[in-house]
Amino acid sequence: MSGIVWSPSEDYVERANVTRFMRRHGISSYDELVKRSQDDIEWFWDAVVQDVGIEFYQPYQRVLDESRGKPWATWFSGGTINLAHNCVDRWAQATPDRPAVVWEGEEGSVRTVSYGELQRRANRLAGGLRSLGVEDGDVVAIFLPMAPETVAATLACAKLGAIYLPLFSGYGADAVATRLADSQAKVLITADGVLRRGSVIRMKETADEAVAASPSVEHVLVWNRVGREDLPWTEGRDVAWEELCASQSDLFDTARLDPEHPLFIAYTSGTTGKPKGSVHAHGGFLVKIAQEVAHQADLHQDETLFWVSDLGWIMGPWEIVGAGALGATVFLFDGAPNDPADRLWDLVERHGVNVLGISPTLIRALIPSGEEPVRKHDLSSLRILGSTGEPWNPEPYMWFLREVGGNRCPIINLSGGTEVGACFLSPLPITELKACTLRGPALGMDVDIWDAQGRPVEPGQVGELVCKKPWPGMTRGIWKDPERYLDTYWRRWPDVWVHGDWASVDEDGFWFLHGRSDDTMNIAGKRLGPAEVESALTDHAAVAESAAVGVPDEIKGEAIWCFVVTGPDRPGGEALAKELSDLVATRLGKAFKPSRVVFVDELPKTRSAKIVRRALRAVVMKQDAGDLSSLENPSALDAIRERI
Repeated sequence: MSGIVWSPSEDYVERANVTRFMRRHGISSYDELVKRSQDDIEWFWDAVVQDVGIEFYQPYQRVLDESRGKPWATWFSGGTINLAHNCVDRWAQATPDRPAVVWEGEEGSVRTVSYGELQRRANRLAGGLRSLGVEDGDVVAIFLPMAPETVAATLACAKLGAIYLPLFSGYGADAVATRLADSQAKVLITADGVLRRGSVIRMKETADEAVAASPSVEHVLVWNRVGREDLPWTEGRDVAWEELCASQSDLFDTARLDPEHPLFIAYTSGTTGKPKGSVHAHGGFLVKIAQEVAHQADLHQDETLFWVSDLGWIMGPWEIVGAGALGATVFLFDGAPNDPADRLWDLVERHGVNVLGISPTLIRALIPSGEEPVRKHDLSSLRILGSTGEPWNPEPYMWFLREVGGNRCPIINLSGGTEVGACFLSPLPITELKACTLRGPALGMDVDIWDAQGRPVEPGQVGELVCKKPWPGMTRGIWKDPERYLDTYWRRWPDVWVHGDWASVDEDGFWFLHGRSDDTMNIAGKRLGPAEVESALTDHAAVAESAAVGVPDEIKGEAIWCFVVTGPDRPGGEALAKELSDLVATRLGKAFKPSRVVFVDELPKTRSAKIVRRALRAVVMKQDAGDLSSLENPSALDAIRERI
């Protein structure tokens, strides 16, 4: 088999959690494992509950109930559970001194919170929220940087039966207000501020402006993160975190809930209209994430997981729940991971991180700084590299594998989404890897790749990624909008989830992503994903980052525009633009030669470092780009407008 860039050693296979699972059930091969998990999903998810040790107060009588149809499937019927019991309470009893959360602030402050201490923090906050009038089913918005307080806030809400609303800590007031209004949040938890690249971001003022437009919010709970003395305060509404929790008991009776009880609402930006609120449940989200972190990320109880994320990105809840469900340690950082250039590698070394997750864009942003910032740090603690967010290009993938993982750590490349609550595709630490691959279906996920007529594609062909059976972690609809949920995911083909990703499988059975289907370009009748163009561009030594979009063209239907960030001391210009256009034409064919190459200082990105291509397309076409509230750098679009 050609193209293999990583193969598991005997040690990886023997140590892997998924190997234990396979041997327990008499499964001898990867292919057999995937097929059995797809063919009998009820057996698989019941076996997962036993394997990772999820505790139900009252055992369930039925694993899956599809009586209302696949879009409204429910899981673990008849049981009672609470995610907080599984992620903190049981470990506070079994391993009270084990680190649950290790945190470092951008300024260098470090705190370690044990499971015993995390339980006390969550209990006190749950009692405090109840004293503010929060009841079962109320929505509590969490607008915080990543910190132990953030973890405690999610767990406190779970203990109460309240529904938490994770908000990206870099949102502006309008974005916060939109989500507060749609969810009808009763309490907003925020911080006085957060440090970002050496500056204080005044989160409290953003929260105040948002709450002014959100009459449902009765209280604003404020954590004193940076110690501001000039903090604006509204008496009767604003409450100090420290004072509220100081008056509460260390004990709290965690609610025993139906597994379908809503846990949190995760909003995902839409291309048009208001953001979509994905609803995730206590039982299903817990089981699916625990399975992924155990079997795919291969986290063990004595290890530390660090996914470079924000609570407002699905990977924030993913790392908190995954580490907690397994009784392991989650590491959190609230600053910029590439300021200075070796910040991320320094954190890995000093905190002994074992599982590190990033986005491909973050790696592409770090590569121009060279290998020296990586090589000066001891990264031997790393065992698993993780990635998600968008397709890889071969060069940065291999750089991550080689420079960060020393060619010894697998890249567990996940693909899913906010609405999925987890992933559709993922390697396992026991599988061989090709560059950029996701290897195959995530366990228990009956996914396929279909053409426009709803037929499975042949090897090598690109098609729509679909899922034919429900899974525990999927959204329980779109908050207050069931028709939009059905229209978005289920109505193209009956009882089949259409995710909006292009994917393919090669002749050896390795799966690959090719970008969002709504990012796909149609050039003279030929479909092309942006990742293919961007891969060609990044092979040029002058290119640090790039993004390709399709814009209307009278002759071709669509033409390719490329937005390029050059490396240090590599200025753009007509000569370089021609070189890059010719390079794409040589690699992909003359029909795909870009019509224009635009050199820019930065590309529009979310806080999780995903490039927002639809924003670039909207700028070119002078159209509304839809919801852009997740952008970390909206000023990039203004600069791009001036360039074109």
